[in-house]
Amino acid sequence: MGEHLRTKKSLGQHFLKDGNMIRKIVDSIDARPDDKVIEIGPGSGALTDYLVKRFSNVTAIEIDQRMVEMLTAKYPDLDIVEEDILKYDWTDILNSDKPIHIIGNLPYYITSQILFSILEHRSKMSSALLMMQKEVAARIVADSGSKVYGILSVQCQLMSSPEILFDVPPTVFVPPPSVESSVVKFVFDKPALDCTDEHLKTVVRMAFNQRRKKLSNALKRLDTDLPTGEFDFSLRAEALTPQMYEKLTARLEQLGTFS
Repeated sequence: MGEHLRTKKSLGQHFLKDGNMIRKIVDSIDARPDDKVIEIGPGSGALTDYLVKRFSNVTAIEIDQRMVEMLTAKYPDLDIVEEDILKYDWTDILNSDKPIHIIGNLPYYITSQILFSILEHRSKMSSALLMMQKEVAARIVADSGSKVYGILSVQCQLMSSPEILFDVPPTVFVPPPSVESSVVKFVFDKPALDCTDEHLKTVVRMAFNQRRKKLSNALKRLDTDLPTGEFDFSLRAEALTPQMYEKLTARLEQLGTFS
């Protein structure tokens, strides 16, 4: 049925068609049969078909009404939410006494936004298994000092344990994307930060938005006396590890920088 539905370029739709790859992805979910599994953007149901056979509590969030109608007809017992994932109120779905696992083939053009939304609600989740552009996956796991180390690296590594599991070639999609993909597993096993998420984002984004400048200049807009005895502000953004950004933000909070 889904084979006759055309993909919408505006939604960044690329549907998986390779059974072996689909099984490999679903096999990578570290969840028990009665755990709650939330699929982001099921599309024509390539992954969904395997998920509903393996897990008893699956919810699918899909923006495309055509796909929702198709999935409803094919899986009458499936919990389907017709919604834009970027506008979705996660609190509606995260009240579960079972571990919650996210899975999804993310549209490339909104991958970062979806990731930040998931990280915001990480305390309610056990893991996420997400397919994304290979280039973005590399940024997520990059070490400090690397050219691709940046905002995603810092936030993802402080808020989860991310790991690239395997790459996915364009040939397993319809239509094939122009880039390679990777499947990344996020385990939400990190303790609560010593600073607020919001203040961490402020510091990290301010630093990396002017990554060619020294931190003393990049963070100048904070309008505070930076604690120079504890941190080297002559460095550039990529020199600080994620843990150093957490420590810096916590110290700035103590100084009343954000009040």
